[in-house]
Amino acid sequence: MNTQSTGRWAALKSRLRPALNRIRRTVPRGWRIVVGILLMIGGVFGFLPILGFWMIPLGIMVAAMDINLYRRWRRKSR
Repeated sequence: MNTQSTGRWAALKSRLRPALNRIRRTVPRGWRIVVGILLMIGGVFGFLPILGFWMIPLGIMVAAMDINLYRRWRRKSR
């Protein structure tokens, strides 16, 4: 990855961090995958007024919270 795309990813993560923290606190563990999939499906309809393409990366991040491989990678990166 080049530095420009890395910077964009970091900016996106920092903008979505409050939403992810709130979801992590309020949504039970098993439901996070369901919420993530629904966000990704809603993101497909991003051309509609309320829904947006921003829902796709948020859905991926929410669904990844419960995947063990992602959690191990995240622990190592800290």
